[in-house]
Amino acid sequence: MTTAAGDLLGTTGGGPVHRVLDAEVARARAAHPDRPPRVLDVGGGSGAWAVPLATAGCAVTVVDTSPNALAALQRRAREAGVGDLITPVQGDVDALAEVVPTGGADLVLGHGLLEVVDDLPCAVAALTAAAAPGGAVSVLVAGRNAAVLGRVLAGRLAEARALLTDPDGRLGPDDVLRRRLDGSTLCALLESGGSLRIEVLQGDGVLDGWLPGSVIDGGPATARAVAELEEMIAAVPALREVAARLHVLARRSAD
Repeated sequence: MTTAAGDLLGTTGGGPVHRVLDAEVARARAAHPDRPPRVLDVGGGSGAWAVPLATAGCAVTVVDTSPNALAALQRRAREAGVGDLITPVQGDVDALAEVVPTGGADLVLGHGLLEVVDDLPCAVAALTAAAAPGGAVSVLVAGRNAAVLGRVLAGRLAEARALLTDPDGRLGPDDVLRRRLDGSTLCALLESGGSLRIEVLQGDGVLDGWLPGSVIDGGPATARAVAELEEMIAAVPALREVAARLHVLARRSAD
């Protein structure tokens, strides 16, 4: 069963990223009322984003390198009653054009992807090429500045220095992430090919890591207040730079 158009992801109050994706799905539905919005989720794993989008009535293709994650995705989709709207594809962003149509998606997701890929420019080019002219690319990445400040507050100053001075924002060769990004670097990367135009740059999890335990455990009313504050400050330039994750929605040129 799909959700109503007013709450496309079924996540009212779900945060600034959900709000932006709600609007993008509504845009795609209005532009193409004769078919479901087409979403491509690259590195989508077990469907944390894909299943809610399918529940909203989108046709979602999930590309991931892990067969176990794709199996979990299929189980999750069946349980949610949207198995017919989700297509799992085993593949890699480096060879995305070999497994999905070029220019076929109204919305392309690359959430938690750019910080782990080997070839960053290649990955961005692949995401861009997968979007239809006028379509959108949504990217969610780990923020460098939040990682630096988190280490400072924990008293791990050597790690903070490494994250700040390393060109890719890494702790060293054993870091599980290949890079962490700040807002200006992320935007420059996405726009470097000339085909994407940034429409939204915001923080996701601006308050993550900074709230005291007494607030985190404060009950439903406090949780609502935190969510409302998060929504308000996500787009404040100085504050979004200390968000745990940075979110960008970029529009592909209409060619």
